[in-house]
Amino acid sequence: QVQLVESGGGLVQPGGSLRLSCAASGFTFSNYAMTWYRQAPGKERELVASISSTGGSMNYADSVKGRFTISRDNAKNTVYLQMNSLKPEDTAVYFCNARIIKGNYWGQGTQVTVSS
Repeated sequence: QVQLVESGGGLVQPGGSLRLSCAASGFTFSNYAMTWYRQAPGKERELVASISSTGGSMNYADSVKGRFTISRDNAKNTVYLQMNSLKPEDTAVYFCNARIIKGNYWGQGTQVTVSS
């Protein structure tokens, strides 16, 4: 079965960095684009960044451009989100998403809290 397992969240001070990982299984990872979303308390889930199947094309939400970098390692079936210059407004649960032929799949999410 399809599984997406996020890790790497935590508490960080403003200006700090975190690297999120999403390990995928149950489908041919290298065939599909992958996306990171986030959801802050009381807000709708929003797209953060996406990456094409080969890693050659990335897209970012305006709010994270220049601070976040999405990447992937198809040999490890893993997608990453490097987050730098974190701000309190980046506080949210971050989710990995795979939209594949079998369906639309989500990980369980990892909490990122940016606070002093």
